[in-house]
Amino acid sequence: MSLIRALGKDLEARSDDSLRALFAARPDLITPSVPDFAALAARASSRVSVQRALERLNRPHMQVLETLHLCTNTDTGHSASAEAVHKLIRGSTRATVDGILASLQELGLVHPAAPPHGTPPPAASQPYYLPVGSLKDVVGIYPAGLGRSYTELVRLQPAFAQRAVQLVSELHRSGFAIQDATTPMEAALALQHWTSTPEALQDILAGAPERTTALLARFRNWAMGAVPQAQRKASVTTEGTDVGPVDWLLARGLLVPLDAAHVELPHSVGLALRGGAIINDFTLSPPVPELGRTTAALRRNAALSAISETLRLVSELLHAVREHPLATLRSGGVGVREVRRLAEHLRIDQGAVGLLLELCGLAGLIRLDVDSSSWVQPPELEWLVLPRQEQWLWLVNAWLASERVPSMVGQPVNSAPGAAAARSAAGTTIASLSAGAQRPDAPVVRKRILEILHELTQEASASDGAAPVLDAAAVLQRAEWSQPRMARRFSSLIRGVLAEAELLGLLGSGALSQLGSAFAEDDPDAALAILGEHLPAALNHVLLQADLTAVAPGYLAPALTEKLLAMADAEGQGPATIYRFSAASIKRALDHGYDAAGLLRFLGEHSATAVPQPLEYLVEDTASRHGRLRVGQAASFVQSDDEAALRELLAGPKAVQLGLARLSPTVLTSSSPPRELAAALRSLGLSPSVDGAEPAHLRRAAPAQESTRPVYTAPRMAPPAEDVEAQLAVLRQAGPGVGHLPGTAAGSEAATQLGLEALQRAIRLKQRIHMNVVDSLGNASLEIVVPLSVSGGRVRVFDPAKDTERVLSVHRIIDIEAAEELRQ
Repeated sequence: MSLIRALGKDLEARSDDSLRALFAARPDLITPSVPDFAALAARASSRVSVQRALERLNRPHMQVLETLHLCTNTDTGHSASAEAVHKLIRGSTRATVDGILASLQELGLVHPAAPPHGTPPPAASQPYYLPVGSLKDVVGIYPAGLGRSYTELVRLQPAFAQRAVQLVSELHRSGFAIQDATTPMEAALALQHWTSTPEALQDILAGAPERTTALLARFRNWAMGAVPQAQRKASVTTEGTDVGPVDWLLARGLLVPLDAAHVELPHSVGLALRGGAIINDFTLSPPVPELGRTTAALRRNAALSAISETLRLVSELLHAVREHPLATLRSGGVGVREVRRLAEHLRIDQGAVGLLLELCGLAGLIRLDVDSSSWVQPPELEWLVLPRQEQWLWLVNAWLASERVPSMVGQPVNSAPGAAAARSAAGTTIASLSAGAQRPDAPVVRKRILEILHELTQEASASDGAAPVLDAAAVLQRAEWSQPRMARRFSSLIRGVLAEAELLGLLGSGALSQLGSAFAEDDPDAALAILGEHLPAALNHVLLQADLTAVAPGYLAPALTEKLLAMADAEGQGPATIYRFSAASIKRALDHGYDAAGLLRFLGEHSATAVPQPLEYLVEDTASRHGRLRVGQAASFVQSDDEAALRELLAGPKAVQLGLARLSPTVLTSSSPPRELAAALRSLGLSPSVDGAEPAHLRRAAPAQESTRPVYTAPRMAPPAEDVEAQLAVLRQAGPGVGHLPGTAAGSEAATQLGLEALQRAIRLKQRIHMNVVDSLGNASLEIVVPLSVSGGRVRVFDPAKDTERVLSVHRIIDIEAAEELRQ
């Protein structure tokens, strides 16, 4: 029976609760919905779906699944029981393996099967299993780290096939207990039998050179290794003793050359090295790393300090970008020159500037203006006027949801997956705000890292309140156990994610803060409440000094910081920032619309001390030389020959509201739009006309300003309950027997998967098939062919009747069945 049919039959026999659990664990199975159990089984067997399911398995489940894969054969239907799998996993129990196989069946990764032919009745009463057909493609050519068999290597490596017969003959003549061979396949079987047991391998290695055992130990967990000039060394004969371990192993076929620089340890040799067991490190408990300790107070203070400093730097960076937009490179991103300018302005290193730019970019605090090709601050940015704890929440939500990885800035392009198009000016590293920092899986990895940090913190929590210090090695060790298939993704991002989390206060002094724990538990409101309780209130005053400086005695309110930066130059780092006044800085403030009286009034209101006389003189002296040419703003004007009416209007209560100013005895200007000004004049009993007014029916209402505040939603694993119930209703209404796929429609998902499964099985078994093919006119013809390969929607076949090869499009094949099955 087809593997997809067998899985469909198993799914159809399940209860609704079992199917609900399946859909919760593998939501992609019903996204989009499927019409029947046939399509459900086909989708569950697809390579992409199986890959996603394996990414969520922990190490014990993966070890049992890979062991089942190695001791079964889906092509011939040779199944295995929990007892057989248990014997190949050292340290396991029969009950444990039974439970894991049952959970894998619940996930749709294995399904019940008939016991192998000839199994005695007592053993045949046990449950037997087969994995889904696509598992072989998903786990790769080295499941459990073991290499391929000699027979497979002979079939796939022509150079080794030519050498195998001579190698076996030389070993036989040298007195080794190996059967002579005349064909490559006989030689492969002889080598396989010669190395089939740990005892036989020990006898072979008895005369090996020194360091051979140490060299083989390197292949204990992975079958392939790099050896320079591997194929040349494979030609070394067994004669002579003055050879190295690599030459010795190659000459005896214990290592097989793959190309000029790589070798493979065959399956039987690797299994013998492991003592006959596929798995030697089986354990149901995750590893417990050795962690340092820090006090809760130190963790909290470090997190709060990082948050305050990040908010201060972001405010200063936004002010700098508003004053001088960031030019982009021709290849995208911000160049080194702009980053260096910002680093000098913010008084931090360039690496920190790259992180801040990325953080501002992903949070929408700066955006790319396509007209000027520059990064600018959006007008009327809401973030600037929010309380500090809400500013922080804005940044964290954006960071968690973003597919950008700020820590990738500055890394070599080739070391970052998917970053080939994002080169800096030098063409070697990823530039800030360029496409190279994109990682689609970043939100999932970040969330999982926070969850692992929370798990480790909970496990290592002490009664005295001390917090465990977590490093990248500890998190990666747990990640490799909980999700080994995603270990490479974690290893490439873990250090950067931890650095970014520390910048945002989710980590403090190397330990997960209460804020980080709240986000790990998907409770941002709790994090906001904690921060509001512990974050010191922003200060709204400075200390003015006679040396023309203002000292901030702590972190200032964002609005005060922004205004100070307009009239003074910041110096130093940390909360006690010094702002230095100079003629140039005062002139900058005057250019922004301040006047001397306004500046002194502002400084007096926000200083805990009196305004020093030197500063007062500086402001007044600079203002006296400023503004000899004046530029004002006017949106409309009022013109009338009645000068008395204009004087009365200018002196009335509406003058300030409308921003009226006299230009001449008969002309007033206003900062209000023409129609608003006309409406105000009509309310005073006047009858103005509006020059050049746009007809009312042509005017467009200004679009409402929507908040750009990001909202983070944790990656959803389970589908909505209503979608699950709707899918169950469709499946149950499809009728009985769909698991057997009696009438699968051509072109459907299930039919496609069944066809590909039959093709791939026939290719592996070199089996003839009956193929119903439709030509361009819609005429069907039944052909008997031998499929050779399938890829890219095309299948290459050999036609024995015509003794020719052809290439057919898969979509023209409407039915496939093995010729051997038809004869039965």
